[in-house]
Amino acid sequence: MAGAVGHAELDRRYGNARAALAAHDLDALIVAGSEYTGFEGAVTYLSGFVIVHRYAYVLLPREGEPSIVFPSEARYVGEHGTSLIEDQVFVDTPGEWLRERCRERGWRRLGVYGLDYVMTVRDFRALSAGDLELVPFDVEFDLARAVKSETELESVRDSVRINEEGFWVFLDAFEPGRTAAELLAPCEEYFVEQGCGRLTMDMVLSGPHGSAEPEFAVARPDRRIEATDMVLPSLEVAGPGGHWVEVSRAICAGQPSDDSKRMLEAYEEYVEAARRTMTDGATAHDVHRAVSRGFLDRGYRLGHVTGHSIGMTMIEFPKIGEGVDTELRENMVFSMHPHAIAEDGHGCLYMQDTWLVTSDGGEQLAGLPMKIFDGSERRP
Repeated sequence: MAGAVGHAELDRRYGNARAALAAHDLDALIVAGSEYTGFEGAVTYLSGFVIVHRYAYVLLPREGEPSIVFPSEARYVGEHGTSLIEDQVFVDTPGEWLRERCRERGWRRLGVYGLDYVMTVRDFRALSAGDLELVPFDVEFDLARAVKSETELESVRDSVRINEEGFWVFLDAFEPGRTAAELLAPCEEYFVEQGCGRLTMDMVLSGPHGSAEPEFAVARPDRRIEATDMVLPSLEVAGPGGHWVEVSRAICAGQPSDDSKRMLEAYEEYVEAARRTMTDGATAHDVHRAVSRGFLDRGYRLGHVTGHSIGMTMIEFPKIGEGVDTELRENMVFSMHPHAIAEDGHGCLYMQDTWLVTSDGGEQLAGLPMKIFDGSERRP
């Protein structure tokens, strides 16, 4: 499972995080993680522990040994022996313990990952009660871990293998007359069998007349897919190594709408643009401009981010978007999924891929053709 990381790899991660602390004149880093799907991974990244329920913190000082801190009610929730951090603490209010530990060590400036979205209110209040300076550190921590090691890339490729096969499982089950829940169920079963556990984020977009509605939805058991429906499975998983990936394609047994066909043309252009521009030294802004051009030139708008770095947390910085001047580096991994939306706000096309940045351009890690499937296809 994700906790099976060696000490050498963990030391590499600590080194990168500590370099970021030094660059921003911080004494220590607090990393928050919770069972909110996709956002447990930052704790796993620094400890090897997989959060099953509740939440946890890793305290990584600029110098010295780290601690992992749990609320008392989580004492028997999760396999705590998988953590490679020896100092494991169980307390009623982790924020109070963190505040006192920082006071004892003379630490004043703390970088906090998850300050806005993950940390519990009671722990924030406890930390804020002292004289500590809490510095939001999401972007900086994500950039410190954005370039993946060979160990991490092995995990990424394994997750891609699982995710890609999951799409074929979904396609095998695809048949007009079935519900989205019936289509996704064997897919989820396969993911669990492959060691993903709870680390999946799978939804289904669909709509009539060869055009899907743009809102993501839980797979419903109460509406049957029609032969003319466009079905967009949104498949996102983390395999046994804990690295998240995204791979999916559109399916329509009937005739795709004219908008869907034009959006597919833009998708084909985006793939070529990504291969050309996702290279060491390119900016996220330049990549966004290149991959979005085909959609915008055809009059479509894009929904949420064009793409983003992805790792042991589902969504990491940098994002691929307008004005993001972060430079891409070799062995960064990105999820790309332009969410093309028609002018009327209804029709959309959404397909996912996981990309590796190389010195020669973007490498598409999955092998699915960029097309709208009709449901009759089978594995090559």
